[in-house]
Amino acid sequence: MEHLGDPGGVLVVDETGFLKQGKKSVGVKRQYSGTAGKVENCQIGVFLAYGSRRGAAFLDRELYLPQEWAADGERRREAGVPEGVAFRTKGQLAQGMIARAVAAGVPFAWVTGDTVYGNAIGQRSCSTAAVAGGGRSSLRAGSEEQ
Repeated sequence: MEHLGDPGGVLVVDETGFLKQGKKSVGVKRQYSGTAGKVENCQIGVFLAYGSRRGAAFLDRELYLPQEWAADGERRREAGVPEGVAFRTKGQLAQGMIARAVAAGVPFAWVTGDTVYGNAIGQRSCSTAAVAGGGRSSLRAGSEEQ
């Protein structure tokens, strides 16, 4: 943040799908992928980026672990998923990344993302993060896809 940090900065939450052929990669399943524009066999990564008048950078990322994966102990062991990793919605993953950015003192004026995150994070959580970061939320309510 030394070079990019700005009180007018923006935290941006988004996801991307990593298309996969097999079933062994952690979190892979048939699910909607914006990358493909349809339901495909893929992993989903949730990302937190930062933008300011000084530039942009990725700050954080989490791999989404679907409920089926979280509940399947044998599959988790085979893939090397640590014991402490539990199912969290994409919105909960985003909340954690925003909280880490606030705790790290990242300066920002806005938090933005698409409807998946607007509904999941909600105005209360974003407003709390925005107040802590000195900014506002532009996340809009929509349907949360787990």
